Amino acid sequence: MIEKIISGGQTGADRAALDVALSIGYDCGGWIPKGRLAEDGIIPNSYPNLKEASDERPETRTKLNVRNSDATLILSHGPLFGGSKYTKQIADELGKPSIHIDLDHFTTNQAVAKIREWISKVEPRILNIAGPRANDDPRIYKETYSILEVLL
Repeated sequence: MIEKIISGGQTGADRAALDVALSIGYDCGGWIPKGRLAEDGIIPNSYPNLKEASDERPETRTKLNVRNSDATLILSHGPLFGGSKYTKQIADELGKPSIHIDLDHFTTNQAVAKIREWISKVEPRILNIAGPRANDDPRIYKETYSILEVLL
């Protein structure tokens, strides 16, 4: 059973994960870049349990979040690229369970069903949620939020 949701605090999928967790009372947190940097400026202090990595590189916090979780869920519209692709690569390198859900190919209900099936096999206590930033995918926040709200 999922006990905690973590993410890197970036806009888009990361923030949707934290916002859903907070709205339904799940424990949440994760590693973020030094200085709390995100594409929209500084990650607000209203997000609890976020720890600053040793540097400002997004790759550092990505690696820490994958390493410190039991599994990683990556949501996107279309193929993985940039930081989302790196997240999958790190999960594979560390031998951590991960799943990529391309929302261009699934309705919300289909995505939830596929994720539930995966979660029942993997049984993560700490789930890392990742995906593109809002600037790269303006729809990702809303769809990630909707999926996680139903899932959790």
